[in-house]
Amino acid sequence: MDNLPKRLLAAEVLDLPQVQFLEPAFSELPDDQYTAWLEEIPADQGRLLVDEESDPLALAFHTGNGWLAGSFHLRRPSAGAITHFEEVGGDIFQEERGLWAEAVREYYSAEILQSVTPTLDDLNPARIGMVESHLSEMWGEKGGFTCLDCCCGSGLGSLVLRKRGIHPLSCDNDPTLLSLGLSTGRLLPRETMCIDATRTAEYLPHVEAGLGLMFGQINAFNQGIWQAITATLVEVTTRSLITVETRPEADLIRGWAEEQGKTVEVRESLRDPIYDHWVCLIG
Repeated sequence: MDNLPKRLLAAEVLDLPQVQFLEPAFSELPDDQYTAWLEEIPADQGRLLVDEESDPLALAFHTGNGWLAGSFHLRRPSAGAITHFEEVGGDIFQEERGLWAEAVREYYSAEILQSVTPTLDDLNPARIGMVESHLSEMWGEKGGFTCLDCCCGSGLGSLVLRKRGIHPLSCDNDPTLLSLGLSTGRLLPRETMCIDATRTAEYLPHVEAGLGLMFGQINAFNQGIWQAITATLVEVTTRSLITVETRPEADLIRGWAEEQGKTVEVRESLRDPIYDHWVCLIG
């Protein structure tokens, strides 16, 4: 937990010593059932957080068990929830939507660090340089943009992106890999989401770039899943870079991206003949 502050950003934004989220996992944040629960919470005071446009971002209520909050940055609040806040009374705070999104990601990353045992680390340190060389060749030296590290695993891609001055948003559905990445510092709490990559569009706005290192192995059994992941990745990004082991896998990626109206260039790379042998540049 050394890479987390003593007080999480969500509590700081709401000016509270600590706060617990109603939603049990980051992946649950778009679910409207939690908004309905907020309408019924017994409370004696509240906090309403709004964004730059005065749209609600979160509601927190003081209950017998402390402060309980629900986030609206991935769903809409109900009139009933707002009415409940008005009935209880309390303070209204304003914050940038992007900063609140970071606070929510940090909160659920902290939950993973506290509750999930990391998987064993099998990263070959030499691969860091290989991936950095890939990105330098394919994307040049420009940084300063946001890139979705899709199926990030324990964070190799995110680490390299950050080293190159690119802001990663990292997602994977395996909490043991995320726990490893967070504990080693390859993943950062405010950048990381434990979600199903086929539903990425529900959790973040459109970003400039996407990265998918070592998609696959793609076979007849899992082909539909990888097609859905590829389709969602290219939907939420302007351009993407995906690596695979074999040429048939690269041809599948190209076909799926072209179905989304994208142009694709497939290149062979001899830096790493296993993990990143074939590179798909999608734009």
